[in-house]
Amino acid sequence: MMESGVLATTGAEIYWQTHGEGPAVVLAHGIGGNHAIWYRQLDALSRSNRVITFDHRGFGLSRDLDGRGRDAFVDDLTALLDHLGVEKAALVGQSMGAGTCIGFAHRAPERVAALAVCDSLHGIAETGEVKAIMDAARAKTAALSQIERVLGANALRELAALYSQIASFNAADRHSLTGSFDARPAAELGGRGFPILFLSGVEDIIFPIEAVRLAQAEVAGSFLVEVNDAGHSAFLEAPTQFNDTILSLLQMADHVGKAGPAHSNAAGYVAVGGAA
Repeated sequence: MMESGVLATTGAEIYWQTHGEGPAVVLAHGIGGNHAIWYRQLDALSRSNRVITFDHRGFGLSRDLDGRGRDAFVDDLTALLDHLGVEKAALVGQSMGAGTCIGFAHRAPERVAALAVCDSLHGIAETGEVKAIMDAARAKTAALSQIERVLGANALRELAALYSQIASFNAADRHSLTGSFDARPAAELGGRGFPILFLSGVEDIIFPIEAVRLAQAEVAGSFLVEVNDAGHSAFLEAPTQFNDTILSLLQMADHVGKAGPAHSNAAGYVAVGGAA
């Protein structure tokens, strides 16, 4: 069951979709994506959960009417969950979307069932060795195209083509997006009463795995899953491993509906695009 709508919130119109029924899971996209980018997650994650996808203001079908950009992302997510009647959700944020989810987790930890920080350190203050690694990565990748930045070297060509098509519907990009995330020390994320997963592609050149390892080590009670042969978009490049990991996180949080999780080793599992 899919529902959709547009929420008029302060200074924006936010497009959203929900898929399935059960405890809520929010998928927050990165700067090259929008709600459509999660096509490889929807089936597996919606079998036992109510999956919520949305377009950040300025992306996809959402509009940024007052130009606040990132400054308003947490406000928008809060308004959306209120509108949908969601008291508590598991948050899955990829790249830019992780900054939104981390900001929400700081603001309203009692409404977070679990947090997945995917291929990202947005919303986390960079200091010491992490900052040095990130500064070097920014210098190295500044002149690359979006596809070179977000997909691993071995990603399928048709995946790059589809990514580009989905991104073409966005009004904002990494050069024009306004606002900023309120970055706070990694250690402040821990001890909030919900499990925290860091999930990163080992070949990510935007957020190098070395920096993610250092930041994750500062977050009490968190754990890190590293996806081999994947770049900045592990959810697209290795969807089965990504989905299985998110489903396990939902089980850890006891945030799964009656149908049970749809792990790839479950009876009747069919991979996206054909038989397993």
